[in-house]
Amino acid sequence: MLSLATLGQTGARRAATMTQGRFMRDSGCLFTCLPECHFVPKTKNMGPSLTCSSTSHYRCFSTSAAHRNSSSSPHQKSPSYSYVIVGAGSAGCVLANRLTEDAHESVLLLEAGPKDMLLGSLRLSWKIHMPAALTYNLCDEKYNWYYHTLPQAHMDNRVMYWPRGRVWGGSSSLNAMVYIRGHAEDYNRWQREGAEGWDYEHCLPYFRKAQCHELGENRYRGGSGPLHVSRGKTNHPLHKAFIEAGQQAGYPFTDDMNGYQQEGLGWMDMTINKGKRWSAASAYLRPVLGRPNLKTEVRCLTTKILFDGNRAVGVEYIQKGQKKRVFADKEVILSGGAINSPQLLMLSGVGNADDLKQLSIPVVQHLPGVGSNLQDHLELYIQQQCTQPITLYKAQKPFHMVKIGLEWLTLFTGYGATAHLESGGFIRSRPHVTHPDIQFHFLPSQVIDHGRVPPRIEAYQVHVGPMRSASVGWMKLKSTNPLDHPNLQPNYLSTDIDVWEFRECVKLSREIFAQKAFDLFRGPEVQPGPQVQTDADIDAFVRRKADSAYHPSCTCKMGSPSDPMAVVDSNTRVLGLEQLRVVDASIMPSIISGNLNAPTIMMAEKAADIIRGRPPLVDPGVPVYRPPTLETQR
Repeated sequence: MLSLATLGQTGARRAATMTQGRFMRDSGCLFTCLPECHFVPKTKNMGPSLTCSSTSHYRCFSTSAAHRNSSSSPHQKSPSYSYVIVGAGSAGCVLANRLTEDAHESVLLLEAGPKDMLLGSLRLSWKIHMPAALTYNLCDEKYNWYYHTLPQAHMDNRVMYWPRGRVWGGSSSLNAMVYIRGHAEDYNRWQREGAEGWDYEHCLPYFRKAQCHELGENRYRGGSGPLHVSRGKTNHPLHKAFIEAGQQAGYPFTDDMNGYQQEGLGWMDMTINKGKRWSAASAYLRPVLGRPNLKTEVRCLTTKILFDGNRAVGVEYIQKGQKKRVFADKEVILSGGAINSPQLLMLSGVGNADDLKQLSIPVVQHLPGVGSNLQDHLELYIQQQCTQPITLYKAQKPFHMVKIGLEWLTLFTGYGATAHLESGGFIRSRPHVTHPDIQFHFLPSQVIDHGRVPPRIEAYQVHVGPMRSASVGWMKLKSTNPLDHPNLQPNYLSTDIDVWEFRECVKLSREIFAQKAFDLFRGPEVQPGPQVQTDADIDAFVRRKADSAYHPSCTCKMGSPSDPMAVVDSNTRVLGLEQLRVVDASIMPSIISGNLNAPTIMMAEKAADIIRGRPPLVDPGVPVYRPPTLETQR
């Protein structure tokens, strides 16, 4: 008796579509194949399955009643929907919302993790919904895939921690809630890299469509979308000092780094609404759960895409220990993110043929770009001791945490109602760089080990890192077991330019912290420390202390069909296959200059219009700030 995975190892290449030649959904076999294939009667623990003695190039799939529904009869039709979306993260929630706006279309949204609310209560799920509690999710495997990279040869062989969301909302339910779109030139570069129709003029309208900014609508901001965006309310003196110090160092102030001018320092936007995290689930999914054409399933791990030849027809998933199948009349859409989407493609036979054959996975489509082109943002924490007791040090003591928690639980106000990353900015590392390539996030607190260790002193810090590193990595399957995390190799600091850029990050951050605006607060430097002065010292510090900013992307890059490393075309369709799309951060051709949540939501908004056959939105000639001269760095 053969399971689906075992059948894959027979070397079968494509499914026969006849009985004798006809596609069947309500029999025990998805494809009634050749005489070599026959049914084995139902046993105690298994539905009717398919055995195959054929050595010809056919792939046979069991769609037993047990896989469709453990209590259904073998003759009952298996579930089917217009669209099956895999992953209820930033992109999947958007797609589930927009595709079910058409009442005649049905959508099934599958999520490996749980819902984002316990018993329907935000308060009972405070780890997700209290903005200041974000480090709890970053350290909690209940909502988190908890990935780790391979040892990094250029970072003292350190293994890097990569939290990724496994819950409704995906990583938008775990992240620091910073709303950054990137620079206009990022999207113009995408177009040059083969993503036709994804330039800034075609992307800006979808940022606006998604957004509801508390400051109101203009040419750059949206005012009526589902994604609420706000500014910080603490007016903390250290945030004000950081912005002022940037101006004293010669950098401009920007009143909206998501608008006309990204370059400069200023107040950052956050996906927080009335003191609560506003994830993609809050914005897009929970408001439409009452739609009769939307069905959601949680705690189900999708393990395989089902194909009829080169056409995706459904998926297989495991829920409560049972293997199930579901079908898509129109399309299967992968929105699992930059790790899960390429992993599922490879498990299903879509990827580099040589790698798949080494694991005895039958090749459905040779696409060597699947899992390649892995890009991420690496960052440092530059920390300074504070001479005044105004940081978040005391707020993170148990007694104060209880007070803060009670205020948030009752009123959704106070220190619990912000993520405290309220200021930041973007600068250019050197002359002749056309747009900012270094990002700052300022925090009036010390962070140690991803927040898993409480702060030790009164201190403030800036998170700083290059935005467009030259180092590019890959991810590959560790095994055919979908429960095994894949091998993740970002190749951090593998180029000389990346090493140089991090030196500049340290030097430029120190320069800002040395400005007069910090005179009232500046104590001794904590990190890197006064002993770190030479380039060699700085390089060693970077290798020892740099960490991921949690922005893996680009592993199923969008591009021209002529690009051998492209995985999806400009319409998000997987190349060489039918009825299969990928819509999430994995399809970015290259990483953008900023945080990834807002761009991922934008991409899903745009993809929804593509899927629905709607004409694209466009804002021709939208003005974008250019530095008055490129001869200087500031």
